Amino acid sequence: MDVEKKIELIKRKPTEELLTEENLRRLFEVGVPMQHYIGFEISGYIHLGTGLMAGAKIADLQEAGIKTRIFLADWHSWINDKLGGDLETIQKVALTYFKEGMKQSIKVMGGDPDKVEFVLASEILEKGDYWQTVIDISKNVTLARMMRSITIMGRQMGEAIDFAKLIYPAMQVADIFYQGVTITHAGMDQRKAHVIAIEVAPKLRYHPLEWKGEKLKPVALHHHLLLGLQEPPVWPIESEEQFKELKTQMKMSKSKPYSAVFIHDSPEEIRQKLRKAFCPAREVKYNPVLDWAEYIIFREEPTEFTIHRPAKFGGDVTYTTFEELKRDFAEGKLHPLDLKNAVAEYLIELLKPVREYFEKHPEPLELMKEVQITR
Repeated sequence: MDVEKKIELIKRKPTEELLTEENLRRLFEVGVPMQHYIGFEISGYIHLGTGLMAGAKIADLQEAGIKTRIFLADWHSWINDKLGGDLETIQKVALTYFKEGMKQSIKVMGGDPDKVEFVLASEILEKGDYWQTVIDISKNVTLARMMRSITIMGRQMGEAIDFAKLIYPAMQVADIFYQGVTITHAGMDQRKAHVIAIEVAPKLRYHPLEWKGEKLKPVALHHHLLLGLQEPPVWPIESEEQFKELKTQMKMSKSKPYSAVFIHDSPEEIRQKLRKAFCPAREVKYNPVLDWAEYIIFREEPTEFTIHRPAKFGGDVTYTTFEELKRDFAEGKLHPLDLKNAVAEYLIELLKPVREYFEKHPEPLELMKEVQITR
């Protein structure tokens, strides 16, 4: 596969940002061995924003011939008080429910889970020279910058935090260099850590990213954050600037079950959540149901998405591009309930293999019923 085709695969939905395309092209052209990684806190049930968005991008990267890795961030989850702040519980969930759930998510999005390397963070964090890298990074970043970067943990600037949380951004950057990662991947909410990684790359003495004696900058790949199904905290949204400010609050959340569909939800749970979803008629800019349609159903175009309706309401209609769907919705030719029902049925069918896996292997979900889900 030529370089431009690889870049095209990496840039397609659900990619929202690539820092930078020029750097990626150069890494390909000079023959640098490409290593991807995406790190996850272990914080609760896997929703579509985690499973399907990451799974889709991993599938694209595999098609482009890139080695893919999932980093199960147990210590990071402990620092961020996930699952009650119990490290043993976090590790158990990481290696059972989360690992298997991500494998199934990658599979339904067209990737090969057997080609994904899973690494538990504590396997490398317990090595002494890892912390050498953390200190090296920390010496190149100001305290004020670290304070601003705690938003990568879902924390607010100015929020009262324990000191351990200030180490978190430097650890996340160290994870990249210590593992020799050329493509660091996450949702858009992790952007601040990745920008730090790109900026400090030429300055590092310990575990820099190198190729033939030259220090390299990693590429940062950010996928789209699916909107949660709940009504925005402010409505109507008056401007794009206001939307950017609200977007983090609008993403789906494990701690708000009706904002998200989880990968193993039953058909009735999916239908119920979509029926309750915020989906104002004719609204196409800030509409979570359309957002899901664009990034899940119409990730690859052309495709066929049929909405079934009684003849008296126009009968069945099939869309092959998202723009066609969006246009009809904006013009009032497509009722919100018809859209919700169709998206629900699509997800039910897409996630069928995941449900079947957990029906045959119920132990991971049984474990999840015993743990404390925290924000």
